Amino acid sequence: MNPLLALLTRRFGAPRVQSGVLGPRARRLRARRQRRGVALILVLSSLTILTVMLSEVQDENAAEFASALQARDSVTAEYAARSAINLSRLLIAAEPTIRKTLAPLFLMMKSAPPQIPVWEFTDRVMGAFNDTEGAAAFQALGNFDLTKGKNLGLTGAAFEVKVVDEDSKINLNEPARGGAFGQSRLASELIGLMGGAQNNPLFEGRDADGQFSDRQAICSSVIDWADPDAETYVCDPNNPTAQSAAAEDSFYERLKQPFSRKNAAFDSLDELHKLRGFGDDFWSTFIEPDPDRPEKRTVTVWGQGTINVNTANPQTLLAFICSTAPQARACVDPVEAQKFLMMVTMLRGAMAGVPLFSSPQMFINALTGKGGPFGPIFQAIGMEPVPFLSQDQASKMISVESKLFSIYATGVVKAGKRETRVRVHAVIDFRNAPPPGAATTLAQMAQANAAMAGPNATPGSVSGAAKPIPGSGTAPDPNDPNTQLAALLKPTPGGTVIHYKVE
Repeated sequence: MNPLLALLTRRFGAPRVQSGVLGPRARRLRARRQRRGVALILVLSSLTILTVMLSEVQDENAAEFASALQARDSVTAEYAARSAINLSRLLIAAEPTIRKTLAPLFLMMKSAPPQIPVWEFTDRVMGAFNDTEGAAAFQALGNFDLTKGKNLGLTGAAFEVKVVDEDSKINLNEPARGGAFGQSRLASELIGLMGGAQNNPLFEGRDADGQFSDRQAICSSVIDWADPDAETYVCDPNNPTAQSAAAEDSFYERLKQPFSRKNAAFDSLDELHKLRGFGDDFWSTFIEPDPDRPEKRTVTVWGQGTINVNTANPQTLLAFICSTAPQARACVDPVEAQKFLMMVTMLRGAMAGVPLFSSPQMFINALTGKGGPFGPIFQAIGMEPVPFLSQDQASKMISVESKLFSIYATGVVKAGKRETRVRVHAVIDFRNAPPPGAATTLAQMAQANAAMAGPNATPGSVSGAAKPIPGSGTAPDPNDPNTQLAALLKPTPGGTVIHYKVE
């Protein structure tokens, strides 16, 4: 035996060797080596889970916070737009007062003072109540010093406002009043609007419903939708003896999603999408050429019926001429039509907002070459006199004063890179609206009379107080919903809201 091996054997004993089996210590060492790194994996997994949970909570909180900011800014922007609408109503209500100040100037010209289109300058005039940019635009009008004013301007918000004269457009709701005159007038205006050889491609193909719809079919669809009767209207202004036919067909009831005609007035322009032939091409050509510029619209559903020739766009004026004088050169020759459109645009720009015509007859005389300040101008450019079929009928279709207006107000709130915009569209009716200050004067008179009558005065004995209901002998109850509704519908200097939509 090896001496060294013998020495180790005596010292430590002989080694215990089990065939194919490790000892307990070796097994423990091997198991420990196999479990090495498990704790690190558990720690990393826990950190990953916590990171995901934290990120999810952070994203939810950030989304909720952003949503809250968006809601806050939306409310602020909406109320900024509502402020712009009320300010615009105030400006329009003040127009009669402004007109009186210019009356001596027009009397020197031997004409009555026309309506001043102050609404066309609303965004600049109301700049004093807007943000800093609007205030700068207002100061540029006359070097005004806004530092001396009180409660002017907006902080943290701004508004963009545009007022559109609805009486300067073709009213599609005219047949809803009933009667043949409204039907024939709208038929003439629609045919005049859609007439012209340049528009022929729009009526040669199939429409959105797969049908062939010519000018007469589309015109009839508009009138039959709004008029109260159940007869098909034949849009043929050149043949007034054949203005009615059989019962209205069931075109809409044969569609994939059938519906019936309304036989009532249009509620909004969006309702026109239901009508036959109103596809995208037709819409962008005749209804709304530019959605961002509503003043370019040629039709409306809120007007009085007559067209204001001082504020109507040139395309609407051309449609009126072609509806009452279909043989005019401007209606059959595209070159003459373009000449007329350019001439009206140039005159509007030269007058800088001053009305061109003080009466409907003045407009008729200018087109027929009978004199006036603008007759020689039309003749100088080579425009032939317009051969109206009936000048009396044509004068009944136009006016020089507007009473219904669309106010498009957009509230804007900027916060860093985020911008919130809310648009409000309101239609205001100023028919029968009393002049500014009339309501305050009546209220003061009522209070003065009540003071003079004493505390024992009975209802109805004081001028301006609530009068008894006929046949009942009692005064109206101010808490009655009917009384409150009647008070809301009573005309005010700011007009009556007949359409309101938050977009």
